[in-house]
Amino acid sequence: MPDRLIAPRFLFRFSAPVLHREPLWSERGLSLSEEFRLVSPAELDGERARAEVRAAWSRAGLGFAVRVAGKQQAPWCRDSRLEDSDGFQVWIDTRDTHNVHRASRFCHRFVFMPTGAGKNLAEPVADQLIINRARENAKPVHPRLLKVRSALLNDGYELEAFLPAEALTGFDPVEHPQLGFTYALFDRELGLQTFSVGQGYPYEEDPSLWATLELAK
Repeated sequence: MPDRLIAPRFLFRFSAPVLHREPLWSERGLSLSEEFRLVSPAELDGERARAEVRAAWSRAGLGFAVRVAGKQQAPWCRDSRLEDSDGFQVWIDTRDTHNVHRASRFCHRFVFMPTGAGKNLAEPVADQLIINRARENAKPVHPRLLKVRSALLNDGYELEAFLPAEALTGFDPVEHPQLGFTYALFDRELGLQTFSVGQGYPYEEDPSLWATLELAK
C-alpha cells in the first residue's frame, strides 16, 4: 500500500475523558486502575500502541501512569540530554486553544524519564521543557515541584508522573474543564508513540495539532 499523504489522525479532532480521583498522588504514587486508561488514536494510522497510558485529575493537578512493554534493551536516559532520551513527554494547554499555531503562556511541556539521574543514572527524572517558537513561555517550574516514580521491568518499565496545579498556569478545572493535550513516548528501541498527530507534523510546537482532555467527574 502506498504511503498516505495525510495521516488519518490529522483529519479528526480528538477529545478523551479523564476521570477524577481524590486524592490523586500519595507516597505510593498513583495506582490508577484500568478505567483510567486513555484511548490510543495511533491505531487509526495503523500503528500498534507500544505503551499503555492512564490519566487522572483532581483540583491538585494531573497524573499520568505509563507502562512500556516489549523491550529487550534498557531505556537510554540522561538528565543532561532530556530531549534525546527515552521517556514520556506531555504537552498541556490549560485554555484548550486550537486556533493558534504558536504556544501561549498557558501551554506547557514536561518530560518524565524512568532513569537518567543520580548515582549510576538510576533515578527517575522530571523536568520542564521549552516549547519552540512560543509567543510567550509558561512560567518556569522547579523540577522538585514535579513528582515521578518508576520501576524497571524485565521487558520495559512503569512510570508515574504528577503535575501539580502550581506547575500549570491557568489550571482551573471548574472554569476550564477542557485541556489541550498530547503526549509523545520516545523509545530508541521501540520507536515513537503519540496521542495526536505524530512524525511529519509539528506537534511539539503547534497547539492546533493537540487533542482535548475532558476533565470528567
